Amino acid sequence: MTFTAIRSLSPARLFRHNMSTSTGLHGQRSISFSSYLVTPKQLSEALKKNPPTKISTSPRVIPLCAAWFMPNDPQGRTGIESFRNSRIPQARFFDLDAIKDKDSPYPHMLPTCEAFAEAMSELGIRRDDEVVVYDTAELGIFSAPRVGWTFRVFGHPNVHVLNNYRLWVKEGLPTESGEPAPVEKSKYTIPTFDSRLVISFREMKELALDYGKEGAEPVEILDARSYGRWAGTDPEPRPGLSSGHLPGSKSLPFQELLDPETKTYLPAEELRNVFEKHEVDPTQTIISSCGTGVTASIIETALGEADYGDPHLRRVYDGSWTEWAQRVKESDGLIKKVKS
Repeated sequence: MTFTAIRSLSPARLFRHNMSTSTGLHGQRSISFSSYLVTPKQLSEALKKNPPTKISTSPRVIPLCAAWFMPNDPQGRTGIESFRNSRIPQARFFDLDAIKDKDSPYPHMLPTCEAFAEAMSELGIRRDDEVVVYDTAELGIFSAPRVGWTFRVFGHPNVHVLNNYRLWVKEGLPTESGEPAPVEKSKYTIPTFDSRLVISFREMKELALDYGKEGAEPVEILDARSYGRWAGTDPEPRPGLSSGHLPGSKSLPFQELLDPETKTYLPAEELRNVFEKHEVDPTQTIISSCGTGVTASIIETALGEADYGDPHLRRVYDGSWTEWAQRVKESDGLIKKVKS
């Protein structure tokens, strides 16, 4: 019966169904949310019904703050300071600058399976917990989709993104500040890595070298950076890094996917309109990219919310522009700029 119902869903809706359903360690099934993106009201009600406690062995709802700011933030803000200043009660903090591949020269490459499991254990997160990742009130939606995508890559059964903390604060829902209370460590099982969601530099280079050639694999590459950085007319925030774009990529600044005031995701129909305006072919593989793989996940999440394209053909370029611009040469035709 359940199998038949699931088969009737479209691929994207099947993805959202799977992301809102989990089976606990004791065989109990927990369904708290009906979609990947959840509203402040939905999260608030879920926390009231299922608050994190030290003694409970049932799956819990865990708010996870993914606050992060660009290294050139004009106000010098940091994620941990934002977390200490204002957060959802009992939230934990996912540090994007720490939970990563520490052996990589690129800023936010995915950690190893072992490192991810260790980080989750330190945060007291269990495999069957329902994790809701959220951003800062200052930025609205920015880095939370990246952390949500990271959980997906490592196969966490139930993860969601709050849409968003700015609304949570505006609606007068509970917040706390100061140093968070210590959490009891968990034993997070070492997960498997879902490489279908990620595309590597080697694969991207093959696509770039084949671009425009007869018989080349059709693919859509969407770049979440500003148009100026994509065009090569504005500098990158990291000194010494050339701006520009990958051959065949399209500029789709992530801000186009968000409400200009609330910084929440636009409704699904409006998101579809944005992708159609940019002539994104939903029948092709869609690759999301940005500066370091953070805001690329805003596009990836928007594609899922809009039910746009096959979720099995959507991938994020983890290293994104920071890796690309350091590993290829403009003289080889692999860094494109818009001629003035």
